[in-house]
Amino acid sequence: MLSVLPTILASAPWPWLPEQASSVARDHDWLFNFVLIITVFFSLLIFVLMAVFAIKYRHKKGVVVVPGGSSHSTALEITWTIIPTILVLAVFYYGFRGYLNSIIVPPNAYEIVVTSQMWKFGFRYPNGYISPNLVIPKGVPVRLVLTSEDVIHAMYVPAFRLQKMNVPGRYNRFWVEGTVLTPVDAQRMPIEGEGYHVFCAMYCGTSHSEMRAEAYVLEKDDFKNWLEFSSDLEKQPGFTPAWAGQKLSNEAGCFTCHSVDGTSGTGPSWKDLFGEKRNFTDGTSQVADEDYIRESIQYPAKKIVASYGNVMPSYLGRFKDKELGFIIAYMKTISSHYKPDAALEDGKKEVAGATSQPTTAPVQ
Repeated sequence: MLSVLPTILASAPWPWLPEQASSVARDHDWLFNFVLIITVFFSLLIFVLMAVFAIKYRHKKGVVVVPGGSSHSTALEITWTIIPTILVLAVFYYGFRGYLNSIIVPPNAYEIVVTSQMWKFGFRYPNGYISPNLVIPKGVPVRLVLTSEDVIHAMYVPAFRLQKMNVPGRYNRFWVEGTVLTPVDAQRMPIEGEGYHVFCAMYCGTSHSEMRAEAYVLEKDDFKNWLEFSSDLEKQPGFTPAWAGQKLSNEAGCFTCHSVDGTSGTGPSWKDLFGEKRNFTDGTSQVADEDYIRESIQYPAKKIVASYGNVMPSYLGRFKDKELGFIIAYMKTISSHYKPDAALEDGKKEVAGATSQPTTAPVQ
């Protein structure tokens, strides 16, 4: 009976649980439902017996209560001690077995480093590519190494039945094996659409509810194609440095704190930032050129813009030099201080005026 019970409780269509999309989801579901059923059963039993006893043994007029009328039942005491003990030991056994399974990573698992920061997840693959969403191959154990750049976060994927804390200054680990393909067109790049939701399960600031991502489970070949396509921006259709910079900034979570329409947020707006004079909290100032932007991305604490706090994490090592150039190229396109064609337009006017006057004396 005990061997059949987990299968029944795991496979039944329980409407309050999300889809089972990982190899450990069934074990989690049956144990959760087992505890739920036990809790509901004994709660109802106790409440019903309390009501029955309250009515049956209520005080009645004319009835004299004789002291010492109650008796002790050793059999009853043993029964309600042994049964809960057996149930608790069963829950402990299966719960601890599931815990050990989640922390002991299978050998040769594929590794993805999960970095969290306010308010974005980043998933770094072995080739160095950082994705804003989690993409894994079906049927392959994937080792997830979690850390945080600022405060405590928690990566939670309901469909995988997995949750782990992202703690600054240390690494947490767990693994997952996707078993159900995500219903998206894996042949269309980049992959878009609704996958398995990824949430932050630890309150981490004002935009905590917006800290979300998607998890996709693809066939092995589709996964390899996706990683190859996503890792090389210059091979993607419609590539320009500014387009790549906007894509990288969005994936890195820059727009969570920096607007592009002039609106003030946690950090200064990027609109018209390039070429503008920036005043800092230490009383100094500087024109926002390429060197300044690069320094602000890699060492944000060195120069804090006046009226803003020192809250931006460092992106040192996250972007390659070429990628930093892409981000700078994008920031130039949204700045009115950057006009690369101005000199060319003036030159055209001068050339047009010069054509009406001979540049050399006519030949006699």
